[in-house]
Amino acid sequence: MQHRPLATLVMGALLLAGTSLPAQAQAPARTLKIVPHADLKILDPTFTTAYITRNFGYMVYDTLFAQDATGKPQPQMVEKYTSSKDGKQWSFTLRPGLKFSDGNAVTAADAVASLQRWGARDSLGRSMGEAGAEWKVVDARTFTLTLQQPFGLVLEALAKPSGFPPVILPERLAKQPATAPLNEVVGSGPYLFKRDEWVPGNKAVFVRNPNYTGRREAPSGLAGNKTSHFDRIEWLYLPDANSAVAALKRGEVDLIEQLPPDYITPLRSDNSLKVGSGGTYQGMLVMNQLHPPFNNPKVRQALLQAVSQERFTAAMGFPLDMRMNYCATYFICGSPNDTAAGAEPFRKPDVAKAKQMLAASGYKGEKVVLLVPTDITALNAEALMAAQTMRSIGINVDMQNMDWASIGARRAKRDAPDAGGWNMYVTVAGEFDVNTPVTNAYLSAACGNSLPGWPCDKPLDELRSAWVREMVPAKRRDLLDAFQKRAYEAVPYVNTGQYSSAFAARANLKGLDKLWGGVPTVWALDR
Repeated sequence: MQHRPLATLVMGALLLAGTSLPAQAQAPARTLKIVPHADLKILDPTFTTAYITRNFGYMVYDTLFAQDATGKPQPQMVEKYTSSKDGKQWSFTLRPGLKFSDGNAVTAADAVASLQRWGARDSLGRSMGEAGAEWKVVDARTFTLTLQQPFGLVLEALAKPSGFPPVILPERLAKQPATAPLNEVVGSGPYLFKRDEWVPGNKAVFVRNPNYTGRREAPSGLAGNKTSHFDRIEWLYLPDANSAVAALKRGEVDLIEQLPPDYITPLRSDNSLKVGSGGTYQGMLVMNQLHPPFNNPKVRQALLQAVSQERFTAAMGFPLDMRMNYCATYFICGSPNDTAAGAEPFRKPDVAKAKQMLAASGYKGEKVVLLVPTDITALNAEALMAAQTMRSIGINVDMQNMDWASIGARRAKRDAPDAGGWNMYVTVAGEFDVNTPVTNAYLSAACGNSLPGWPCDKPLDELRSAWVREMVPAKRRDLLDAFQKRAYEAVPYVNTGQYSSAFAARANLKGLDKLWGGVPTVWALDR
């Protein structure tokens, strides 16, 4: 909670004294102050998959459909829609009265241009394109989708919450080249971005959008009415955790979006604060499959056999009630795509067996360059556990320390590890970017991809395409199981365990139970 403004204190004193205020006096703006998980640098959510830019997108833009709190797609900017029995013909009509923040009406042409831009970059959008997707404007509010082949995830694609969410832009912006990020921000979402108050590395400011037209339904997940209870939202970037927590305790900020694991237990005992789940995540060991030894799937399988998810998530610092001892699925345990298919041989970590598998793989003692992040505590712990696990089975590990930004640049290099390249880095991904064969980055990467690590497995590609095309739920489930069985053979990456992140907030905030899935849905909050 922020300190009460001086104007509020003065007003209270005057009222208690029985003194009337001038008629023109107004209540001070209601402000919510948040410590975001990262610094805002890129303003285009269709250009980067960075979570901070995704969160920015939900502040200023809206989408045609959105997932509710149960994960079901719900109409958002769309008023009504129809589909043919074979799922190849769709018609969508926008809600009346939608406006962009510049006052111009949102039209079907804006929607079509935005979807075409999104479809060129997003995995689900590209899959729709492979199914022959063609978008056409009918009139100012109506547009259609025609597919040449069945595509079982139309609404799920239009409600995709992360990666590249399909936000709706003005047509003139959507038609700009997608090879560079957009810098102009014109959306129809709940807030306006105050560019004049933006200080990269320090602060980003949003105010209520007077042109926003909310739905009648109550907010649920990313769906429903997003009309803000606050006039002003401030993102205050405080990379030092001690400073952020001290500011929260003093009431100088209202919410820390992602609380470092070491602070979870201590802050739970502070009655002035509330600690809650900030979404479900999965840890990942990403292996470079262009170079030895991880170009050999048998080496990848040996490493998978040695990994203890319980030890990884414990090392990252998450308390028992916020982590799982073991999750068999490549997706998210407890989700609709939860499956144990193919997991049985790897269910229990077995170092002795992993050593045998590594020896049988033909591993020649090649040095493995592991990129170790120094500036993110949980990822640093994940990397240290990766090094320990690899060494335990006889892999020759070369740990190279650097900050996360440097890893981001290094991992794009295809060079051999001894020529400035790499063999492994660690990361995590939220449930939205894990939970299907086409939204999980390392499961959706078809051969010829540009994803760092460059996984390639043609049987996975074929099973993924079949899963996307299948319209019958039972058959899609069978294909999902077959896909995961193949993933356990190809090992595009190693899952190091499932856990929940945490937020910390002032206890006087209402609606904290509506913060959803790692996306700070601040429009649901009130004081």
